[in-house]
Amino acid sequence: MGTIVSFHAHPDDESIGTAGTLAKAAAAGHRVVLVFATRGELGEPVPGVLAEGEQLSVRRSYECYESAKVIGAARVEFLGYTDSGMMGEPSNEAPFCFWQASVEHAAKRLAIILDEEEPDVLTVYDDNGGYGHPDHIQVHRVGLRAAELAAVPVVAQNTINRDWMVRGMQGLRDSGATPEGWQAPDQPPPSFGKPESEITHRVEAVDFTEQKRSSMRCHASQMGPDHFMLAMPDPVFAIGFGTEFYIVTGAESMPSELFTDLFLPLR
Repeated sequence: MGTIVSFHAHPDDESIGTAGTLAKAAAAGHRVVLVFATRGELGEPVPGVLAEGEQLSVRRSYECYESAKVIGAARVEFLGYTDSGMMGEPSNEAPFCFWQASVEHAAKRLAIILDEEEPDVLTVYDDNGGYGHPDHIQVHRVGLRAAELAAVPVVAQNTINRDWMVRGMQGLRDSGATPEGWQAPDQPPPSFGKPESEITHRVEAVDFTEQKRSSMRCHASQMGPDHFMLAMPDPVFAIGFGTEFYIVTGAESMPSELFTDLFLPLR
């Protein structure tokens, strides 16, 4: 049995980006650990979800544990920073937000968990955080440094495959299978993901898409039943979210059983 630690910026990020990978790892008998930099204090709650006086950060923390149950994660930890908000917002300047954290100090916090777990693989995000969110970019920076401090053998940067998205959008338009009222855009936003030429590995998790969507549903403060990802027909969801993509470093020699169980070369 191996261990995979998955490091994320906010509650629900684990569901959207890596839940298929993590559920597949847990189903194969490996240990799965979730670490969140923040509790997502600045998320926009679905109207009517929070009880009177309920704090969003408390609700989102609870949702992480519910998601962990669905995925099969054995441990959930928070590094204790606050949500920085979207890039360019005044909240980026808050002294205790993750964006303002010292990379070295935050990496030492994460490295304590990594030393305890001795993971075979650490997942983070690509250098643009997938889509440019400051906390996601910081996950990349902090995660890579923590992996150095704790001598984690493999780091897998979760990313969005831009070329895959373009092909998928074209396929949806051609098939007419788009959800009612939803128009597939011609191109992903320019800040989204990486070209396929930069991506090294994929995880085929189509068999775990229901767990992935159930994990998303756990984050009901952020994704209501009408959220476009949750409203997708099952076949469309499976195509769009059943394969997860990574830029992997450190797996060149003697990869662990966990790594070979999950990660397939993209080419």
